[in-house]
Amino acid sequence: MTLSGSIVALATPFGANDHALDLDACGRLIDAQIAQGTRAIVMAGSTGEAAALDEHEFSTLLAFAVARIGKRVPVLAGTGLPATKKTIAQTQRARDAGVDIALVVAPAYVRPTQEGMYRHYSEVADHGGLPVVLYNVPSRTACDLLPETVARLTRHGNIIGIKEARSEPERMQALLAFQSDGFVVLSGDDPTAMRAMLDGAKGVISVAANAAPAAFSAMCERAIACDVDGAARADARLHALYEFLGVEPNPIPVKWLLSALGFGGADMRLPLVPLSPAHQARGREILVRLGLIEAARAVS
Repeated sequence: MTLSGSIVALATPFGANDHALDLDACGRLIDAQIAQGTRAIVMAGSTGEAAALDEHEFSTLLAFAVARIGKRVPVLAGTGLPATKKTIAQTQRARDAGVDIALVVAPAYVRPTQEGMYRHYSEVADHGGLPVVLYNVPSRTACDLLPETVARLTRHGNIIGIKEARSEPERMQALLAFQSDGFVVLSGDDPTAMRAMLDGAKGVISVAANAAPAAFSAMCERAIACDVDGAARADARLHALYEFLGVEPNPIPVKWLLSALGFGGADMRLPLVPLSPAHQARGREILVRLGLIEAARAVS
């Protein structure tokens, strides 16, 4: 199963009043993503507020997404938890819901050694029942999956790629040395994704694609095709969006944008709170400037 281009880390819409799963909004968001060029969809990742979902909601959301997507694009699920046994169980739940691939973040908070992470991922790949994409995001996990450990993990036939969220070009270059027909390197950092793809990464798992799927997909296609000038122009148009998505912790800004576009409420589950009013005018300006309101209406 090929992973490439714009892969969205989908936000999970909740109801405006009861904060329950809003599956109607989720279905419309999935359809809009696919219609506008998104090549794969990650459900229940950190952008999808996975930590706020109980086991029943996790399984319900995944089963709904698998049915709605209907094999049009690959479906990934965020299954990484701080303990190996729990990660295996969560990965098996995703398998049972029909998901294609597990996106497994490095164990957060517990700060394992490199050997511990090697053994963690090996166990999940052995027993979780799904192909595994590694996910390294030290800013959230407080541990860093180093290239030498990734090199060892690439030898496992059920580990098929990595999402790397560190932005340094040296880290991406180190990982690209391991890319092969059986192991794909994906960016996990929107502002530097164009550079990563021009250097050889096959795609990006993106937050920005939630709000601007067509524009982000077009940038990815140009970068993968090594159209340097075209990719740079497309990326420059998205810089204000990238900056806005960082004004408060993810997924607060993107959930506000999606709510403004008609995909669920802007409220979050605690401890996350809605976007501060101080940033909302800037968000509206970006929606207008990028023509996102009209784009959302055209595919709704």
